[in-house]
Amino acid sequence: MDITTIFHNLGELLRYEANSPMIFSSGLFWLLFVIFLPIYALLRNRMWQMIIFVSAFSLYFYYKSSGIFFLLLTGTSILDWTLSKLLVKQKQKWRRKLCVAVSVLASLGILAYFKYANFFLWNWNAMVEGNFQPLDIILPVGISFYTFQSISYIVDVYKGRLAPTATWLEYLFFLSFFPALVAGPIVRADYFIPQIRQCRHATISETYLGLWLIIIGVVKKAIIADYISQYNDLIFLSPTGYSGFESLMGLLGYVMQIYCDFSGYSDMAIGIAMIMGFKLMKNFDFPYKSKNLSEFWRRWHISLSTWLRDYVYIPLGGNRKGTLRTYINNFLTMLVGGLWHGAAWKFVFWGAMHGVGLAVHKACKPWLDRLPDTWLVRAVSWSVTMVYVSLLFVFFRAESWEDSLLILNNIFTNFSFDYALPFLKVRYVWVIMMVIIIGSHSLPSRWYDAAQRWFIRSNWMVKLALFLVVVQLVIEFMSENVAPFIYFQF
Repeated sequence: MDITTIFHNLGELLRYEANSPMIFSSGLFWLLFVIFLPIYALLRNRMWQMIIFVSAFSLYFYYKSSGIFFLLLTGTSILDWTLSKLLVKQKQKWRRKLCVAVSVLASLGILAYFKYANFFLWNWNAMVEGNFQPLDIILPVGISFYTFQSISYIVDVYKGRLAPTATWLEYLFFLSFFPALVAGPIVRADYFIPQIRQCRHATISETYLGLWLIIIGVVKKAIIADYISQYNDLIFLSPTGYSGFESLMGLLGYVMQIYCDFSGYSDMAIGIAMIMGFKLMKNFDFPYKSKNLSEFWRRWHISLSTWLRDYVYIPLGGNRKGTLRTYINNFLTMLVGGLWHGAAWKFVFWGAMHGVGLAVHKACKPWLDRLPDTWLVRAVSWSVTMVYVSLLFVFFRAESWEDSLLILNNIFTNFSFDYALPFLKVRYVWVIMMVIIIGSHSLPSRWYDAAQRWFIRSNWMVKLALFLVVVQLVIEFMSENVAPFIYFQF
């Protein structure tokens, strides 16, 4: 093989491919990260060189994930930073508000075009009975995540929680930081930006903790989620092609799949950032242990739920304007959360029903608090919560509103335990995977903390052995193609 062929193959490997975006569970990312890390370590004490290097790597990472749209991200960063610098120079309140409005409307306008244009046009077409042809729009990966980060920055600067970054490069670093760029956690400006100038090195314990989180994330995503998704996808792609029992198993499988997929990505993102010396907020805290819907949203996608609380719920009035207004604010906030997830009525319904559930829980709380704290009460509370959350996930996953109803109807009208034994015989590996994730989710949190401490203190040979075991399991269970993360579509 001559040098020309080598460079050609290398160029093909490094250029953007729409059908194969670079993600944390791909071999190419880890190859590049292994090259990236020692260079980053050499530049860690040279702030500006480090910022330029990481920003360039982040933009390349986004290019490999979403192609030419890395220019859109760059343009957004320039506009936000310019308006933030202009904002702090203004004395008149209306001018300060104008800067915020321009920034927020620009960010939301871009998001609306790419994510919601066809949705709104389709609904308008349905009302006027026109002949609508969908626009040929490609959704940039992770646009919902960095849009919320962009909004948090300009709002925090306006409210005085944060001074604008001294340079555009620092803001670009924040907005494009590759561990959290395409699927979160949503990074808050007031939490992350002060870390940039600290030039803080990760301690040995933090480095090992980051490695631990990466290993756990790989197990969740590349082994469990990717494997059980193969069966779940069959159910949701053929809503009436299976029995009610098989459909229920597919639904329960998706409930576990989306947790493993998304929390696994978050674990990897937090772990990579920690190795680099940066801290990202915790995004999941065993949400399926929740005994009510309010607790569920304190544990599930924490970076989104806290963002919605601080930038939607509280500005709407929160719980400061009476009981009825509190319920309405909860409902509207979750409606925004549902629409954030996708441009379809099924996502709107999913968010709305979570809003209704939160309002009902708050209304019943005075009576619920009087119940004794017994194992039976906790079991019933947990069961009601999980049934509600799981049934709503049908609308989250199904291909359409109609498919959602077909699957639910199939579960409730065509259910028989006669399918259980044949299912167990054919899908025994799937069942084992489900037992592992459900069982591990049921363990006390202190057990995980103990395992984490053991890994940090263990000999490097033990760490290497565990890493190699996980790599081998990934190879054994991997599908033909690397499965994208579920939240890439959001």
